[in-house]
Amino acid sequence: MARTVVSYTQLTPNGHTTSPAGTTIDSTLVSNGVVINGIDPEHTLIRVSNTATSAKNVTVRAGSGIQAWMAGQGDLTVNVGANTGLEFVGPFTSARFQQDGSSLYIDFDSGFTGTLTVFHMPKAWN
Repeated sequence: MARTVVSYTQLTPNGHTTSPAGTTIDSTLVSNGVVINGIDPEHTLIRVSNTATSAKNVTVRAGSGIQAWMAGQGDLTVNVGANTGLEFVGPFTSARFQQDGSSLYIDFDSGFTGTLTVFHMPKAWN
């Protein structure tokens, strides 16, 4: 099955961004995984919440293609605590995580439930 496309929430430089609800992590997202297209890895921050009754892992997949020359370091797997677990993951190194076609792949453990929000940090923050 094709990965589910999740879009960025833009953070506002010199202002505020109201916390969005995020994308529900359901059985479809767990089965298919997520793709973020048009990725800017160094300015990408992912917020993951876990509502499952046990801790679960979220995995950011190592990249592919010539731009991902650090992909040999492997995937990044982050444990998200049970029930009310909340983790921020990223920013990322494009040389490790960027897929061909400028995308980022995210996968979830079986039984993962919660929400996923992908933030784009403006370059004004560098």
